[in-house]
Amino acid sequence: MARAGAASLRGGKRLRARFLLTGRRAVDEVAPGAPTAPDAAAVGVAAALEVFQAAALVHDDLIDNSDTRRGQPAAHRALQAAHVDAHWAGDPEAFGRSAAILLGDLLVAWSDDLLEESLADLATAPATRRQYADMRRDVTIGQFLDVAEESAYAVHDDDDHADRALRVASYKSARYSIQKPLQIGAALAGADDAQLDALGRFGHDIGMAFQLRDDVLGVFGDSAVTGKPSGDDLREGKRTVLVAYARQALSVERRAELDALLGDRTLDAGRISDLQQTIVDTGALERTEELIAEYERQAEGALDGAQLGREAVAELRELARAATRRTS
Repeated sequence: MARAGAASLRGGKRLRARFLLTGRRAVDEVAPGAPTAPDAAAVGVAAALEVFQAAALVHDDLIDNSDTRRGQPAAHRALQAAHVDAHWAGDPEAFGRSAAILLGDLLVAWSDDLLEESLADLATAPATRRQYADMRRDVTIGQFLDVAEESAYAVHDDDDHADRALRVASYKSARYSIQKPLQIGAALAGADDAQLDALGRFGHDIGMAFQLRDDVLGVFGDSAVTGKPSGDDLREGKRTVLVAYARQALSVERRAELDALLGDRTLDAGRISDLQQTIVDTGALERTEELIAEYERQAEGALDGAQLGREAVAELRELARAATRRTS
């Protein structure tokens, strides 16, 4: 189990940790002498966040029935293979799924342990814990909404699907991936309400753009770069904004055809290519790219006039570009 946990922490962009540390610097640069966390504590909290992210990915791959993560077997598949290699009795697949649930829980516990060790005796610990707790709550709600929407879409008006998809993106990704890491880092540095608000607005808009970019890559991404099969979101039946926009532009008959294909795990490369072309032809890809650009513009304005360190703000804008214009 410990080896599987260590393996789940390999790779990745460390995006959340980087936003956390930069959010701390953004406040610290303009408040010399104010109560703040030492560097070792900040790195520890950032590491705790990355361990929590590993737990989320283990559970996410299990929920989505994903076979790969970052070009390697997903945790439940790796654990399944370990069962086979050890010549144990019973169903290897069932073992892999059960063990992955427990692995995710163990990683969450390790994350909590690391967080508390890093916050010991810090004046800013209570504020930091509150932000961290909000993050955990929001991403759990977002995961549920994501799962629920794959079924709930059928009883809601077609014109509501895009807004519902954006709600999922907000809870599951925007708040969790960027907004809350920024605010956790800022809380560590003793941020005031205005600083938390500015970083929160910036982080949420960049987080939305980040998730929409993820949606695009989930349909059109190069598997050699993303580490996941091209079109995997279509096989998983993800009800993203991209899909919602495509459905709005289709006739009732074509919409039903699209719905029948989404979530079909047996879709071959030809069917995936057809669905990709449908998304392009309906203008859904173009609309999504425009929405990404709009979130980026809104985020730029959130930091104007904020009492935050100039160097850290410049770095935040660089991180934002890397998050929203990536290819993996």
